[in-house]
Amino acid sequence: MTLPNGIALRPRFQLLLKEKALPVLELFRENEDPPFLIKSLGQHVFIKFNKTESNFWTPQLQFEIVDYEEGQSKLYGLFGPNPTLWTFFMFIHFIIATLIIVMGIWAYSGYALGHSYTLQIGLIGLMVVLWVALYVFGRWGKKKRQAPNGTPAQLFNTTAMHLYYLGHRKRLIIIPKSL
Repeated sequence: MTLPNGIALRPRFQLLLKEKALPVLELFRENEDPPFLIKSLGQHVFIKFNKTESNFWTPQLQFEIVDYEEGQSKLYGLFGPNPTLWTFFMFIHFIIATLIIVMGIWAYSGYALGHSYTLQIGLIGLMVVLWVALYVFGRWGKKKRQAPNGTPAQLFNTTAMHLYYLGHRKRLIIIPKSL
């Protein structure tokens, strides 16, 4: 699988399956395949590496399988970082952006009142430097988020092939669809 562009932070995909959702979900509930940890909750399945095989940046695969048409189901997948890490990273971005806006308002107020606003401009500069540092840290993490057995795309392909293999063993047919 090749990603459509370099900005795909959390690529999504869909697969059409020639089987109802429940038998497909059962395939994952009864499967134990090291180094993967497979957890299932309702129609959702989470596949990640076990603690010894993973690091801070290791991606994971989550998907939902829902009944689609008579005798078919649809798999909606999401491939990306740990949701806790993703939420924290977005929270930090939000805080920095909010601080830049607040400092900008404070600086404008000081300017409009004829007071000194060098402190505010300095703090805005510091926030911009922090934001750039966060961007660099994120790019570094994107390079480091290699799965233990290869790239994130290889992890997805391995998982898709695993699903395909399980499907053939259980007569599950995957209908290819563009990702």
